[in-house]
Amino acid sequence: MIAIIDYGAGNTKSLQFALDRLGLKSLLTSNADQIINADKVIFPGQGAAKSAMDKLKQHELDKIIPDLKQPVLGICLGMQLFCRHTEEGDVQGLGIIDASVKRFTNEVKVPQIGWNSIHQLDGPLFNGIEDGDYMYSVHSYFVPKLKETVAISNYNVAYSVALNKDNFYGVQFHPEKSSRKGQMLLNNFLNI
Repeated sequence: MIAIIDYGAGNTKSLQFALDRLGLKSLLTSNADQIINADKVIFPGQGAAKSAMDKLKQHELDKIIPDLKQPVLGICLGMQLFCRHTEEGDVQGLGIIDASVKRFTNEVKVPQIGWNSIHQLDGPLFNGIEDGDYMYSVHSYFVPKLKETVAISNYNVAYSVALNKDNFYGVQFHPEKSSRKGQMLLNNFLNI
């Protein structure tokens, strides 16, 4: 079973439709037992970091998520909340990755909205995806390059567009909105 974490901060319908197109059923849930017992977990996110963390805490998911043992995919804000801290609202994240999420400078239009190429691809998420392929992004904050970085993008600064630490995978872009290559990435995650 694929569990999609439901905490009111994700574009979950388009994600469910993307999984349906792959012939896979998913369960949108905030139930800790269902999440712990799922084969794969997807942690989506859109919106503000503070309200997202508040909602995770209401369901005690902030304690559950870091201890998950199965493959977990964080998308957009979901990936950012894997980190220890975010400048957005000066919020403490889940601490899975020891990093601080930064805001883009005013030298560029914020938020970054649209298609951006991805580079230096490393690991199983990117099977069949090529350096320079485009993915769809909407974000004002980014994770700097780290030892856990498995792909980068550039928006006036090179940043982590994908992370991997143990069973935790994160992408800054929205694979569910990234056409065929995004579908490939979702399928690659589900095959891990």
